[in-house]
Amino acid sequence: MSTFGIGINAEAIDSGEIKGKMYHIACKAWFTASCNLRPLSFKFEGDDGEIQTVREITVKHSENKIYSGIPSKEYGCEAIIGGIRHEFKLIFYMEACKWVMILPK
Repeated sequence: MSTFGIGINAEAIDSGEIKGKMYHIACKAWFTASCNLRPLSFKFEGDDGEIQTVREITVKHSENKIYSGIPSKEYGCEAIIGGIRHEFKLIFYMEACKWVMILPK
């Protein structure tokens, strides 16, 4: 334990609320030989009701997060959606085995 408390309670810091527009997605992912998870492509229902498929995802970064006490893996990504390049987040909720896409507002 440090004199000034540095490093105390740093294990399970909550990442707060998710900001942006959330879409529930069906994600095709790959687990590497070292058990790392990597999203490959996904499908989601757009605002117009059409099912869109997103391929060739560029993962810029990933990190473990905790949202409202729920452990998750967050990926900062970039891909072409509807003919336009978008930056977005993909979040994998480990316990529920569920994926969501977050587009910035």
